[in-house]
Amino acid sequence: MIVKSDNYFNQIKEISDNKKVLLSKSPFTNTIVYLESDKVLGFLIYDVIYEKVEIIYIFTHKNCRRKHIAYNLLSYLINEVKEKDNITLEVNIKNNSAISLYRKFGFKEVAKRKGYYNGIDGILMEKKL
Repeated sequence: MIVKSDNYFNQIKEISDNKKVLLSKSPFTNTIVYLESDKVLGFLIYDVIYEKVEIIYIFTHKNCRRKHIAYNLLSYLINEVKEKDNITLEVNIKNNSAISLYRKFGFKEVAKRKGYYNGIDGILMEKKL
């Protein structure tokens, strides 16, 4: 089950591999969680600022990868914000599985960010809605 909720912050904090991103919350931030038996298996954090959506962080618990959790979260998000102009995100140039997933949803590379991930380049991707 997927729900839009901030009520699972403690569970998200436990499974996340990037605690820093969880601390920077703004009034524009939203969270979608993938639940199974009320346990968080994955989540997606995104900002909505006027007509633009930016994916901040998408994560699947390490024991639950390759089970379409990220796919389902992204699908839910796209349906949730379909009246907006676009969705953007940054992805590590070496994260081939994530890049492949984003391309399946129609995200296109729009720019490279030199050294964005501790010296490793990032790719800025966009999906027009």
